[in-house]
Order: sequence, then structure tokens, then C-alpha cells
Amino acid sequence: MSKIVIIGCGNVGMSYAYSLINQKCNVDELVLIDKNKEKAEGEAMDLNHSLPYSPNTINIKAGDYKDCSNADIVVLSAGANQEVGETRLDLIHKNDIIFKSIVTSVMESGFNGIFLVATNPLDAMSYITYKYSGINPNKVIGTGTSLDTARLRYMLSKKLNISPKNVHAYVMGEHGDSEFIAWSTALIGTINISDKLTLEEKKEIEIHVRDSAYDIIKKKGNTSYGIGTCLLTITNAILNDENAIITVSAYDEEGLYISIPCVINRNGIKEKLDINLNNDEEVLFEKSKKIIKEVIDNSI
Repeated sequence: MSKIVIIGCGNVGMSYAYSLINQKCNVDELVLIDKNKEKAEGEAMDLNHSLPYSPNTINIKAGDYKDCSNADIVVLSAGANQEVGETRLDLIHKNDIIFKSIVTSVMESGFNGIFLVATNPLDAMSYITYKYSGINPNKVIGTGTSLDTARLRYMLSKKLNISPKNVHAYVMGEHGDSEFIAWSTALIGTINISDKLTLEEKKEIEIHVRDSAYDIIKKKGNTSYGIGTCLLTITNAILNDENAIITVSAYDEEGLYISIPCVINRNGIKEKLDINLNNDEEVLFEKSKKIIKEVIDNSI
């Protein structure tokens, strides 16, 4: 029996819940928690009414923190939204207070599963979850640059007319403005993508990948479907013990969370892959680390 608890029934949490219902997944029970209990109850009702046409049979209900006690995964999607003109890092002070209360309440239930964090600023919030929970850091996973990586693979597939499933490229570092594309290791099948793109084309793709969230927020007010699907992908990697390689925000040897390709299975993060970055990429990676560390040191 697999049980998931979603804390935060906003756009991201509910896009994830809808993905759980409409794509194949190994979930038996789904519990929704929100500070607005009536909203959680309404969302549970609405989701239940879609089950007759769903490929899955899931027991869905609104609940409270005691429901976390035997959960396999607690997904944290609560917090203040990123407003137009705001960076992800601008949210840190508001969401630190919210997360302290949430994570403490989850741990008081006796929870011993895996935290999956989707709230921005993602890397800092993943660290905050680890800090307030005190559990093994490999059991705290931030969605990190999994969405940025999906955006990259989509754009490359369109540019090169190749299925995104055959594009092996990663966005690494901060889930934010200092993220970067590891072009030196990016492949189409076995062919290095650098052989297929000009410097100008790569720069254009970098800008679109990095700024997509800002553009979407400006146009529709939030991003939700992409991250909802990323959450589902990570969930399946955990529940199905897939040993899947996904670029997520993980705890590193310097004591912070940052996105690198990781092997994910039933125990959380099994392994962080050692990527052979070139010198320029190493500089960008260290820059991302410095930004995340300064946010943590100055704001938390």
C-alpha cells in the first residue's frame, strides 16, 4: 500500500494530484492538507469524481497532519506564490516561517518517509525541510532543475526534430537565475549536441530555459502543469524503485541543496552522479553554490 500526502492545495499541488490520477502510478491513498480545510475537501471531492474515467483506483480524502504518520511521501507545495517581478529568492523569508510550522507538524506525526519539495526558492526550501525535519538528507528531495531540464529537452527536440526521449541533456545548479546547461555532456543518442548547434543557438536556448517561468507567470499568473508532471516522475521513481536518473536538488558535501543528476529509488536519493563538467561549467556551478549558500547564511 502506497500513501502520498500533499500539503498545499494550490496550483502546483493540484496539478500534481491530477497527474497522479490520470497517469499510471502505484498510489493507493492520497491525502490533501491545506490551511483552508474546505478547499482541501472540495479538491478531494472533485478529484474523486474523475476516478471512474481514470486508469488508477486511489482513495482520495482531505486530512490533517496525523495522516502523515504512515505516508511514503509527503509533498510540500505550500507557501507564498512568486509574484510578477519577484525572483524565486525573494520568497525565502515568507516561506521559511510557513515551512517551520509545516515540517515540525509532519515530524510530530511520526513520519519516516520521503519529503518531496516543490516550493520556491526550491534549493533553500529543500535545505529548510532538512533542517527542521532532522531526517537523513537523502530522504529530502527538491524538484530542483527537473522542470528546467524538461524545458531544455523539449526545446532541443523541437530545434533538432528529435524525440525528447532521445535528448540527454541536463540543467544544473540553482533552480533559479544562476542555473546553467551542461553543454559539454549534452547528447542526442551518442552525438554531442554541441556539434549540432551554433553558439548563438545555444545562447538563445539558455535564455528561454532560464526565463520560461517568468514569461509563463507574466502571461497566466503561475506555473503548474510542468512541475506537476515532474513531481509525478519523481514519485514513480521512488514508489517503483526505478533507480531513475533525474536532475533534482540534493544535499551535497558542502551542506547545501543544489541540482545535479541523481539516481532515485525507494530509499530516496541513492547516488549523486559525478558529471565531468568543463572548466567554464565548473565556474558556473561554483557560482550557483555561492548564491545558494549566501541565501541560506543570510536569510535562515
